[in-house]
Amino acid sequence: MTGAAEIRLVDESATRDFGLRLAAHLKPGDIVLLEGDLGAGKTTLARAVIEALTGEQDAPSPTYTLVQTYELREGGELWHADLYRVEDEHELEELGLEDAFDFAICLIEWPDRLGAMRPNTYLELDIRPEPGEETGARRVRLTGRGQWEGRLDDGLDDIKTRG
Repeated sequence: MTGAAEIRLVDESATRDFGLRLAAHLKPGDIVLLEGDLGAGKTTLARAVIEALTGEQDAPSPTYTLVQTYELREGGELWHADLYRVEDEHELEELGLEDAFDFAICLIEWPDRLGAMRPNTYLELDIRPEPGEETGARRVRLTGRGQWEGRLDDGLDDIKTRG
């Protein structure tokens, strides 16, 4: 399928490694939507990306603040949003996320809460426990929309093939 891939991550360490590899492909204006149930590994993956791009080794979860912002080592910003507690998409207007989509790398947990604010171009990572496994293994489905369709097809083999 064009603009899509699926990989298996054997444990939390593999999830972290995947995040580190993904970080090398992100640039300002990129939006990564992190789907999955509680405990799926969304925050683990986001923390690895944050560490790789900012040097922050103990990034807090933005569960209560909703958004944490970081300065990229190369200049620019990274925004990490956890929208779990958002009950109405109108609450998002005050966060400035829509503006950040234009200039920052944005990692969005619980993107279903974006509603009409969901962008047209993004990389979606849907993280699910591996069926029948008790080892912490996960399946990650990568789906690209907009420019991400071509990027997934053409240049991300290193993150699609190892887990």
